[in-house]
Amino acid sequence: MASIKFGTDGWRAIIAKDYTTENVARVAEATALWLRKNPGMTSVVIGHDTRFGGELFAHTAAKIFCAHQVKVFLAKGFVSTPMVSLGTVNLKATLGIVITASHNPPSYNGYKIKGSYGGPLQPEKIEEIEGLIPAKASIDTEELSLAEFEKKKLLEYVDLETMYCEHAEKNFDLDTIRRSDLRLGYDAMYGAGQNVISRLLPDTALLHCEYNPSFKGQAPEPIHKNLREFAGLISGSGSIDCGLATDGDADRIGLYDHEGNFIDSNHIMLLLIKYLCEEKKMRGKVVTSFSVSPKVKKLCQYFGLEHEETKIGFKYIASIMVKENVLLGGEESGGIAIKGHIPERDGIWVGLTLWEYMARSGKSLQELIKDVYAIVGPFSFERSDLHLLETVKNQIVENCRNNVYTSFGDYKILRTETIDGYKYFFTEDEWLMIRASGTEPVLRNYAESGTPQKTISILKAAEESLLQQSAGRPGP
Repeated sequence: MASIKFGTDGWRAIIAKDYTTENVARVAEATALWLRKNPGMTSVVIGHDTRFGGELFAHTAAKIFCAHQVKVFLAKGFVSTPMVSLGTVNLKATLGIVITASHNPPSYNGYKIKGSYGGPLQPEKIEEIEGLIPAKASIDTEELSLAEFEKKKLLEYVDLETMYCEHAEKNFDLDTIRRSDLRLGYDAMYGAGQNVISRLLPDTALLHCEYNPSFKGQAPEPIHKNLREFAGLISGSGSIDCGLATDGDADRIGLYDHEGNFIDSNHIMLLLIKYLCEEKKMRGKVVTSFSVSPKVKKLCQYFGLEHEETKIGFKYIASIMVKENVLLGGEESGGIAIKGHIPERDGIWVGLTLWEYMARSGKSLQELIKDVYAIVGPFSFERSDLHLLETVKNQIVENCRNNVYTSFGDYKILRTETIDGYKYFFTEDEWLMIRASGTEPVLRNYAESGTPQKTISILKAAEESLLQQSAGRPGP
């Protein structure tokens, strides 16, 4: 059998190729064996998103756990990752298991593990579970019955979506949002968050809020190139003040203003920090990944908040959130967690927070962003992915490591930061970051400047310099 390895956010593989019931059983058995090795660790919450085969794979995992005498709380229907994480905390379970490939293309499925605190399990514990994955599961799940396990009290069905909605009702001023003049839109991208907004805010204009395991062939990642239909709906209708989108398992956020302009995660984090500090009088450390804009640190200094940068991967942020008083933890890729919820990315939770901010302030999203700019200054942030031959990608990384680059076109490097990748500063407000994907022949370039035109100029200059000096060409 093939070796199974967990990436930055769980194990993911192509359905029917490597993602099979046999391999899910292997991973579930390793997880069950790890639980049995640790006294007192005896229960798990299991849920699946809207992907193909989700129920089958969730049932396969449930049978394995029950067979190993681990109590299973099995979600009714599809659920988001934050629902499983919240359920793990509320049901006092040891682990949460989510059958999801998050924002990956529809041909993928996956397996995420959450700790008892409702966030990603620590990397060292994931490694321990990885080391226990057998060549073949010792149990034939075809011979097992969930109904029998339910009779034996080893299996209990739970309504995680209702639990989540009740939690939201208690934590948000939804009445103010409902009574406001705000006209809101939501694109679920056919993902697991599709029922929540209609339950909480029934007047919201909905898009792609129906079950479609193929996602109509589109990877459910809430970035602008995947959300053009939603952006067009907003800009064309003139009747939506703010649009929220979430990915396949609803832990990442995409956001639009009333003109259909995409609002990136850096701006979202700045808005959240300002709202939580100024209006909700909340305090705490802010933890962000290395690719996040330095404007976040600048706003933290303004409010007197401690700021810490981590390597890229929400698991690094979550490990700090469970130990310290953290106001906000966030990534450039749309994964943001805030104090008062769970140490977990949650696109819907963040969206509701912003809508509450708009409703209470009576201001548009653009006006709120201008208020932030008054403190940190205006800026534009962009990312581009270069698809390269693996040899070319590795050569560029080697060049970065050896300080080969002193400029990119007319942009001269003043200083460099290397927490996770290479961040080159041309001024304090203009920079380029280069980071190679660990799993694909892709080089990720991030840039920030005062205007969109300048930011695109930096990315183009970087691409020309990198390909010229490495004598490489983009792959197909």
